[in-house]
Amino acid sequence: MDFNGKTILITGGAGFVGSNLAFWFQENYPEAKVVVFDLFRTGETFDNGNLKSFGHYKNLLGFRGEIVTGDITDREDLARLRDFRFDYIFHEAAISDTTVSDQNVMMRTNLNAFKGLLQMAREMGAGMIYASSGATYGNAPAPQTVGREAPANVYGFSKLAMDHLAYEWMKRSDLPIVGLRYFNVYGPREFYKNKTASMVLQFGHQILAGKKPRLFEGSDKILRDFIYIDDVIQANIKACNPKRSGVYNVGTGKARSFQAIVDILQEQLGTNLECEYIPNPFVGQYQFFTEADIEPTRQLLGYEPEVSLEEGIKRYLPEIRRLYETEVRG
Repeated sequence: MDFNGKTILITGGAGFVGSNLAFWFQENYPEAKVVVFDLFRTGETFDNGNLKSFGHYKNLLGFRGEIVTGDITDREDLARLRDFRFDYIFHEAAISDTTVSDQNVMMRTNLNAFKGLLQMAREMGAGMIYASSGATYGNAPAPQTVGREAPANVYGFSKLAMDHLAYEWMKRSDLPIVGLRYFNVYGPREFYKNKTASMVLQFGHQILAGKKPRLFEGSDKILRDFIYIDDVIQANIKACNPKRSGVYNVGTGKARSFQAIVDILQEQLGTNLECEYIPNPFVGQYQFFTEADIEPTRQLLGYEPEVSLEEGIKRYLPEIRRLYETEVRG
């Protein structure tokens, strides 16, 4: 598929996945017009103390496309995007903090704003690829399969509601719409998610600081489907097939433990720090075993995960070290 000459919108483009997408297009299709739309961080926080926006200018250093600042929940901000004629919309903007308890703001931001973007996509004839989430499954048994959801928090519920809305639009029009349920994504440009950044990054910085890695009790049995950012980008690009509308899991299909992350990091960093195990305060709203059923994603999108946890951590380590020296230690 040739994206040169196409106009592409990336909402949440100063965030983790969005900024990686922006640079992927810039590097691979220099004649594509890439427009980033983001509510850059303001310092405002939720009741849990976490930032309301993770968008950060440093994620876009070197980006040469157009940047539009705005809030996806603000109609006037969205109206400025109608100056363009998009061929593809990659909707990555959301409240992605699973610990946010404000149900009203979660639903307005994740669900209501999505409807406005779908309307814009229909008017422009643009393909819509949007970020759903593995959180839609909650504690549903693994492997998690589309159609068997059981969200355990309002974030997962909001993403499932987005999927239901997308299905309705698929029935009513031939607009290409693909929802991608990301599992546990890690990799470069996630640092500015702060406390919600992956445990790969957080454990890496603990170890580099010479601190004991802090894990929840029983972390060798807490299994997650960890997926490197390069495979998430691959899935987004393959989702541009106009005949493959639907909702798909994006993971590796192979669950690994949090203990495995620490062990791999220590092996690659040449350390042997004793781990510290603490009680898990999130029991009841915590996924203990996630593993994506990716067979439909393979068959219908042609997606094939390429990066193992060992390889992903190896690729990521230079960036983890750089961030530790420049951002953590200062």
